[in-house]
Amino acid sequence: MSLAPHRFLGFAFACADLLLEVDDDGRITFAVGAAATLAGPAETSLIGKPWRSYVHEADQPVIEALFAGLDPGARQGPVVARLADGMGRPGQAFSISACRLPQNAGAVSCALMRAQPPAGASGHGGLLDRESFETVAKGLIETARAGGHELELAFVEMEGLSETAKALAPDSARTLQTRVAGALRAQSHGGHAAAELGDDRFAVVRGAGEPPEVLTSRLTRLLALLDASGDIKTAARVMALNGDVSPSKIVRAIRYALDDFLEDGMAGTPPATLTDAVNESVRHTLEKATALGAAVTERKFNLVYQPVVVLRSGELHHHEVLVRFGDASSPFPMIRMAEELDLIEGLDLAIAEQAMAELAANPKLRLAVNISGRTIISPNFVQEVEALMDGQTHAIEGRLIWEITESAAIDDLALADRHIQALRRRGCMVCLDDFGAGAASLAYLQQLSLDVVKIDGRYIRELQHGGRESTFIRHLVQMCGELNVKTLAEMVENSLAEEAVRRAGVDFAQGWLYGAASDRPEPPATKRGPVAARRTGAVETWG
Repeated sequence: MSLAPHRFLGFAFACADLLLEVDDDGRITFAVGAAATLAGPAETSLIGKPWRSYVHEADQPVIEALFAGLDPGARQGPVVARLADGMGRPGQAFSISACRLPQNAGAVSCALMRAQPPAGASGHGGLLDRESFETVAKGLIETARAGGHELELAFVEMEGLSETAKALAPDSARTLQTRVAGALRAQSHGGHAAAELGDDRFAVVRGAGEPPEVLTSRLTRLLALLDASGDIKTAARVMALNGDVSPSKIVRAIRYALDDFLEDGMAGTPPATLTDAVNESVRHTLEKATALGAAVTERKFNLVYQPVVVLRSGELHHHEVLVRFGDASSPFPMIRMAEELDLIEGLDLAIAEQAMAELAANPKLRLAVNISGRTIISPNFVQEVEALMDGQTHAIEGRLIWEITESAAIDDLALADRHIQALRRRGCMVCLDDFGAGAASLAYLQQLSLDVVKIDGRYIRELQHGGRESTFIRHLVQMCGELNVKTLAEMVENSLAEEAVRRAGVDFAQGWLYGAASDRPEPPATKRGPVAARRTGAVETWG
């Protein structure tokens, strides 16, 4: 049976608004359809132009990776991207599927359709942060179930990526990270279900059915297109996102699988399905809950101390107290579990008690102690802290700082502020940790009377490159100044970052440039700033 050309077009337009063909040079050689549906220019005006002129700059690496990963006869997509600025309404998005025909291997055929822009906080190159990824993954799983589709969770490790980026100039490192993010997003469901987990490890939700070896091969080929990718070794494994799991347990299953991957890397064995992940997470949670209860009651944890400096003078201002549970792994999973099991207040109090004992033993120290958003709304916590302060033989007022973390939301801001003011009346200072990491940050700043705001490290990491992060931090510093609130930059890891936060007007800094966390409070590894400030011994205060 033969089909006339108009029938092929009819079938194509039944699932797309616009058809494009892109040649080897990245130029659009053919365009037909209803481009106006995408709120863009007429399709005839696209012919001869680079496809990049049609796509938002932030999404170009995704489309580039989508095209580069196509073998002759292969199809990929759809992924969601946004129109370039000046085309249509701001943020207008479209989905794109692409195919490289065997008989015309140099050209890529594309089908575009209007779409909703993806939601979720993002980091490098549009990769989701972990919290947003868990939320997006849950939504995709529920949608796939309703539509009868099968998805899988791919765990990707790119060993050597961080070291390669560190060896590059800042602009080259940023380009590498952006293109890696584009390559991962291009392999994900919808082009936005990919996350950066840390330690050169990533997670991707994608359609099921393709062996992980094919994904590894495609990512390796995409990395080979980058000049600085020779030392990066890529590996992947997958977990089927199926099984009879209630919606309330989906996030727990995903969270367990991600924790397991972060802990064991490619050496571990992932659960086969969501059901297996839920069962493993329950067993794991019970074991951890027992260990956590013992850690709190028997003080089976260690405190480490990281210096915080005054940017103006380079002098030490205080040390942040961080908790470790017997090994070098991140304490975050244990702390999150303490919040979920309502053990966080006991842990916060135990850490505070040890920190206060350290202050009493060393009158020259000034320490910052982290407390959860759940702890700050507890009347019992404030009473216990006041009792601990009253029981010290040496006054610790003026030397104790509380850092309220955003790992758990504050349910009652008015109550939290009353407790904050009670602590401040006892001579304590109060800091809002990780400002910008959560959606509630601005509301916290509006409704809580604070002494300092610590800017989330992901903004500082990008600040030295300029762009939106620079504008955000500059305006945040100005706003905090008008509120008589100081600012602190975390993750200041090199002199370029230090100079960037100093130019932005930030007051204090913390990061590897001044020293990693150590078993005892140590002076900062470097002292920078105006010579006159150091000579006169000028010291910045928060109060």
